Amino acid sequence: MTAPGQRWTPGRLLAWAALLGMLLVTLLPLWFALKTALVPPQQLYEQSASLVPRDPTLLNFRRVLGLLSPEQSLAVGGSGAEINFLRALGNSVLFTAIIVTLQVGCAAMAAYAFARLRFPGRDLLFALFVGTMMVPGVVTFIPNFILIKELGWLDTLAGMVAPFCLMQGFSVFFLRQFFLGIPRDIEEAALLEGASQAYIFARVVLPLSSSALATIAMLTGINIWNEFFWPYLVAKDEAHQVLTVALQTFKSQTPQGQPDWTGLMAAAAVAVLPVLLLLLAFGRRVIESVQYSGGK
Repeated sequence: MTAPGQRWTPGRLLAWAALLGMLLVTLLPLWFALKTALVPPQQLYEQSASLVPRDPTLLNFRRVLGLLSPEQSLAVGGSGAEINFLRALGNSVLFTAIIVTLQVGCAAMAAYAFARLRFPGRDLLFALFVGTMMVPGVVTFIPNFILIKELGWLDTLAGMVAPFCLMQGFSVFFLRQFFLGIPRDIEEAALLEGASQAYIFARVVLPLSSSALATIAMLTGINIWNEFFWPYLVAKDEAHQVLTVALQTFKSQTPQGQPDWTGLMAAAAVAVLPVLLLLLAFGRRVIESVQYSGGK
């Protein structure tokens, strides 16, 4: 039984059909990637038109995670390409975690300063800072590369992290708007009790802003996890390769004359897994944050 206001009218049915259609278009490529990862390498072209793998196997995941030797990989139909995806996965996790931690922390402090503190030129500085969102990222690649080279940080984790480690205009803007929605009475009461501004920020404002901080952490994490060009440009050493660069290297290594599609899709599935975990962990908080900001 449906409530009187929730009846299945033609418009509601059409909306649900459109939503399911968009969901199908979004998930179908992911399913094909997973299906290809579960197909034995020798049967890739035989099962290319099938929606479901006939003989699913975890062999391709074992290959890309380094659980099989190159000789064993060749024996089962792999390309024999040697990429340490476990190390690349660890590099990506470390690369993303450092940047997310620094960006969220720095953006929160800057946003609180713009929202609550009074100082000359605050509004102009905030406008200029938010205006940096209109600057394409490609414009800063060459100056950043020259700076990292002069500092001697090429092929280092510091060189990979440096351009992303402070804050972004969107993060500061989003958190500032959220902080403005927090009642001042709470902070004023803490001030009357003798609390410092730093104490109020750390013990009052941040706990009340957990959903907004989770939103920024998730969006930043997904963006940095998928970053390819900068790590590819700065970290040529395989010891510092992140997962996106390792995927490109694996695709380009074709001892058998063609890409190892089953292994590549298995590695891609491994790369997608942390993003899905982020969505599961912070998805509800993101919705709460958007609803709260929209209500204000």
